[in-house]
Amino acid sequence: MSKSLIIVESPSKAKTINKYLGKKYVVKASVGHIIDLPKSKLGIDIKKGFKPEYTVIRGKKKILDELIEAASKADKIYLAPDPDREGEAIAWHIAEELSGGSKKKTGKKTGKKADKKPEKKIYRVLFNEITEKAVKKAMEEPGEIDLKKVNAQQARRILDRLVGYSISPLLWEKVKRGLSAGRVQSVAVKLICEREIEVGAFVSEEYWSLTAHLSSGHGTSSFISKLISINGEAVSIPNETEAQRLFHLLETRAFMVEKIEKKERRKNPVPPFTTSKLQQECSRKLRFTPKKTMMLAQQLYEGVELGSEGPVGLITYMRTDSNRVSAEAQAEALDHISQKYGREYIPERPNVYKSRKSAQEAHEAIRPASLSYNPEEIKELLSKDQYLLYKIIWNRFLASQMRPALLEATKVDIRAGEALFRANGNVVIFPGFTAVYSEAREEDEEKKEGAAKESEADDEERMLPPLSEGMRLTLVQLEPKQHFTQPPARYNEALLIKELEENGIGRPSTYAAIISTIQDRGYVEKIEGRLRPSELGKIVNSLLVKSFPELMSVEFTAKMEENLDSIEEGEKKWVDTVKEFYSYFEKDLEKAQIEMKDVKREETPTEIVCERCGKNMVIKWGRNGRFLACPGYPECKNTSDFAQASDGKITVLEKKVSTTDEVCEKCGGAMVIKVGKFGRFLACSNYPDCKTTKALSLGVKCPREGCKGNVTQKRSKKGRVFYGCTEYPKCDFAAWDRPVAKICPQCNAPYLIEKVSRAGIKVKCSNKECLYEEEAAA
Repeated sequence: MSKSLIIVESPSKAKTINKYLGKKYVVKASVGHIIDLPKSKLGIDIKKGFKPEYTVIRGKKKILDELIEAASKADKIYLAPDPDREGEAIAWHIAEELSGGSKKKTGKKTGKKADKKPEKKIYRVLFNEITEKAVKKAMEEPGEIDLKKVNAQQARRILDRLVGYSISPLLWEKVKRGLSAGRVQSVAVKLICEREIEVGAFVSEEYWSLTAHLSSGHGTSSFISKLISINGEAVSIPNETEAQRLFHLLETRAFMVEKIEKKERRKNPVPPFTTSKLQQECSRKLRFTPKKTMMLAQQLYEGVELGSEGPVGLITYMRTDSNRVSAEAQAEALDHISQKYGREYIPERPNVYKSRKSAQEAHEAIRPASLSYNPEEIKELLSKDQYLLYKIIWNRFLASQMRPALLEATKVDIRAGEALFRANGNVVIFPGFTAVYSEAREEDEEKKEGAAKESEADDEERMLPPLSEGMRLTLVQLEPKQHFTQPPARYNEALLIKELEENGIGRPSTYAAIISTIQDRGYVEKIEGRLRPSELGKIVNSLLVKSFPELMSVEFTAKMEENLDSIEEGEKKWVDTVKEFYSYFEKDLEKAQIEMKDVKREETPTEIVCERCGKNMVIKWGRNGRFLACPGYPECKNTSDFAQASDGKITVLEKKVSTTDEVCEKCGGAMVIKVGKFGRFLACSNYPDCKTTKALSLGVKCPREGCKGNVTQKRSKKGRVFYGCTEYPKCDFAAWDRPVAKICPQCNAPYLIEKVSRAGIKVKCSNKECLYEEEAAA
């Protein structure tokens, strides 16, 4: 008896779905994309309407052949990659391969021969959540591949390829090899560079405040009030002299409550999570990177092993910009709230939240797939980070369906002679949704670096003692305090995501990849939780902004996202959109190839004298940044690191040597770490008498039987990083995945490997027969 074939993206999702559907179905995983543009060339025929040349991704032919073989035996075929543009494109590519369409379309031989496969109807199914009910319902209502979504993804892919494969070689030539440019990532770097310029240009100004610590008596604790006016005019205290004058003027005054205003205030619940809001909140509350948040969310969506129940999908699809919640999920939430918290927490009408204009309402917000799995009850079956993420999603969803909190906001004006002080506070009348969840305040993220900023929100959180108009108060302390205005806060990951979203740059599903990429490329550094442009990032940004002003424009990037949305809605043709973009991009590119500054060959003269030959050294740009070099090269090869002050003064830095415990095999000298053309390596400290060098080990023994070498990071001729044996050419072991020096706790394999996928980074066992995996370190 033939079975139906279901093709999903990941093996873990395949396992969960197989459990729900049983033996009538065979569930296979494509493990992400199978077909893509070739890596070795542009892969787009610009003269023939930007026709893409798709090929099987390196290493995926075996998977594709297995899918074709399984399809030949199946009575029906269901394609179930993720329910978004990317998933739609994956489904389309697989369908083309199964029907032989790709071969006809591109002329490229990809999988097995199409004529060996019988024609079968291919269905598209969408799993917005991986629960038994949702999966079975989706299987009962299969649809077809949405070609408008495919075209939108195809347009994005081609646009990104045109930008990346056109500008990156230009940066290799002008700056250094291995750099990359991206249609969206470069604009994100621009935002960070612009903020850094604002911070650097900011001139801090001094100001003072005067705070009265007051007591109403009867053993109550003191509360604070701030000076706001003198003789009816708003107060401004520019310096210590004025602060001390006011201090001596007011320290002997009698303090009395002049006026009390009480106002009932509603604090409305927050909507359930969208992708960007989840990333921001996890950054603030849990200190998760966006990449880690999405990796964990993918695990919760695809299915987590819950003991005897097997894999269970715990949340709905995690790539969404919609606030919509299904009526069924809403009813389940209201029933749960009523039972646990009481009917008084149920709103008069179910809460409905508006989504952004561009949101895909076919998706729901991120929520628990079922309230049957309370995070506290399954805590022991989840990893620590899975639990924390699931709990925050659970609480936010429940809170979104509850009544508003009721607060009594109190404003107290206190008279002290000609001066008026003010105290603010809140009394909670009814906690409402705050009984379950409170959103991390954006003010906490935007606090000026190095300053303890006090906002009105801080004041409102304070509790005030019972007070009445005309009441005399006791002055406990009058405190003058010095402050300085602070520059705009540098972006952290949460604030950058917020900025990208508000400006319409990229899409929520791309934010984690953008932030990860700009750090991996060395354009941005994360220092004390804040994103700062590196020297390389500043140089590349400056070159791109000058040569490609429109491409680097925030407004243009946002407009392009709108165009992609229009393609998905069927309002625009993808070829027209790409053609329009390329018409002016091509002109900028031709101009940049001639006019872009050649940083690699640029030399800036200095007054620093070469200690070896006496010539004035110059500042040059190299693989590891700017450095001082002797202009007498190659006769004189003297170089030095330097520091440059804001006034332009240059200081030569002492050369630091990182020593190691390793000993030179030839002369017995200590081996030190040096940096060369291809990265860090070990060299003998007795150089130039001894020129022994050695690759720097990752601490992982070579897995080849009988080999005594270690695994080290290497770089190919094309600049791609890979991992090979230190005993090369005696041993030719090589791998693209990074080995991790840790023994597998499940099968005792000598090391694990880092696997990078669309969902993020996972650490898996190096033994392919072992299924052990763990989350990557943040």
